[in-house]
Amino acid sequence: MNATDHFALFDLPRAFTIDAAQLEASWKNVAQAVHPDRFATRSAPERRVAMQWSAQANEAYRVLKQPLLRARYLCELAGVDLQTETNTAMSPEFLMQQMSWHEQLDECLDDPHNIAAREALSQEIELALAGCQQAVAEALGSEQYTQAASRIREWMFLDKLTTQLQTIEV
Repeated sequence: MNATDHFALFDLPRAFTIDAAQLEASWKNVAQAVHPDRFATRSAPERRVAMQWSAQANEAYRVLKQPLLRARYLCELAGVDLQTETNTAMSPEFLMQQMSWHEQLDECLDDPHNIAAREALSQEIELALAGCQQAVAEALGSEQYTQAASRIREWMFLDKLTTQLQTIEV
C-alpha cells in the first residue's frame, strides 16, 4: 500500500464533503487487507509493517469520519496551521457572542434545574454550529483555507461549549 494522505488511502476525493458509506466500505477493505492477523505467519518486519498500516488506516478513518477533524486535516494538508494553542483571534461579533454564551452557561450552572434555559442555550449553540459548519464547508470548497481555519477555531469553541452544557447535572 502506498498512500500520500488519508483520502488517498481510502481512494476518496480530497474534500470536506465525503460519502460516509464509501468511507466506511473503503476503511473495511483497507483494514481487512492490512489486518495484523493476516500477517501472523510472516516475518517480523512484515508483521511490523502490517501493524503500522493497520494503525494508519484506523487513524485515517477516525479523522475522516468526524467532520471537525476532517476540516482540520484538510487545512493541514493545505499547509495552514490552525494555531489552536496560540491564535485566539476571532471576529468581534463572535467574541461578544462568546461572552453572552458563557454568561448563559454560568446561569445554567447556577440553576441546573432550569431546563428551559439549558434548552434555549443548546438550541442557540446548535444554530451557531450549523452556520459555522456551513461556512467551513464553503471556505474549504473554494480552497480558502485561512478563512476555514478561522471558522474551525470557532467550531472548536462551540464544541467545547456544547460539552460543558451537556455535563450539567440536574
